[in-house]
Amino acid sequence: MGIPRIEPLELHATLPSGPRNLITDVAGVRVGHATVQQGEVNTGVTAVLPHPGNLFLDKVMASAAVINGFGKSAGILQVQELGTIETPILLTNTLSVGTAFTGLCRYVLEQNAGAGVYTGSVNCLVTECNDGRLNDIQGLHVREEHVLQAISAAGETFEEGAVGGGTGMCCLGLKGGIGSASRVVELDGTACTVGALVMANFGRAGDLMIGGRHIDTRSAGDRLAVKDDGSIIMLLATDVPLSERQLGRMARRTAVALGRTGSYCGNGSGDIAIAFTTANRVPHRGGAAVEAYRMVRDDRIDPVFLAAVEAVEEAIISALYHARTLTGFQGRTSVGLRDFLGLA
Repeated sequence: MGIPRIEPLELHATLPSGPRNLITDVAGVRVGHATVQQGEVNTGVTAVLPHPGNLFLDKVMASAAVINGFGKSAGILQVQELGTIETPILLTNTLSVGTAFTGLCRYVLEQNAGAGVYTGSVNCLVTECNDGRLNDIQGLHVREEHVLQAISAAGETFEEGAVGGGTGMCCLGLKGGIGSASRVVELDGTACTVGALVMANFGRAGDLMIGGRHIDTRSAGDRLAVKDDGSIIMLLATDVPLSERQLGRMARRTAVALGRTGSYCGNGSGDIAIAFTTANRVPHRGGAAVEAYRMVRDDRIDPVFLAAVEAVEEAIISALYHARTLTGFQGRTSVGLRDFLGLA
């Protein structure tokens, strides 16, 4: 897990990573994949569970930031308005958002029979990137059962690279996919964790930056990657007690990580960030009219922002590092970073 600290993959991180260097270093967070792959079909679903319990009844405080809105995700509007997440977060391809939403809705309704009838409806959170370069996206190969498979597979350890929702993704002229990383900060003498998971499908060939070093990927042969487009989903999890406002501030810092890796957030790129904290839970049903939550002082929050930027930056490079060369739809080939650099 993680990427090796060797040139040209040295990121010069200033903060230590967690024990797995994954988003699941935040206690309770789980990740699972369902990979749909056969011939010209290269797609799937990745599920991120903020905690292993019933999220509809025990929501996590959250926020979302739209860096560039060329995207078709579902559920983000309510996250921005109410500041909570109440379902697993799904990552899939653009034309499978509807199917994934329905599958996730069925999953939540099975756990909560009164949802939408005797209590509030369900805000299913589904995100997407377009994997049409390597996947027969018009075939609509993701099915509701793949949502359940991804959720059932969720655990503390998981694969990175061309798996789950990242199976058919391309990034910065190379093979993209799912990547993850974490950083540890100390607040009032307590070690706290910020974890990131990305579905990387953005950027223009030739723009890749790793640790401030430019790596020209134009010779990799991705003739379609001539513009900074394609999209990225960036998820941030933390056990730091933050308010919805502060989570939104952290989510917006992901744009810094995109710049560090070579993106300028082009017109055709859907760059979406979602941040949540496991430290502040919001019960679906409450007794008192007023509830108390903890939050970090704004003048002490800088280490959390730094951790978010470093974790997202490494997660992007980790997606590239773990994704191997793949030939997919219409014979198109996307070269993996290790193959491009001649690494084992």
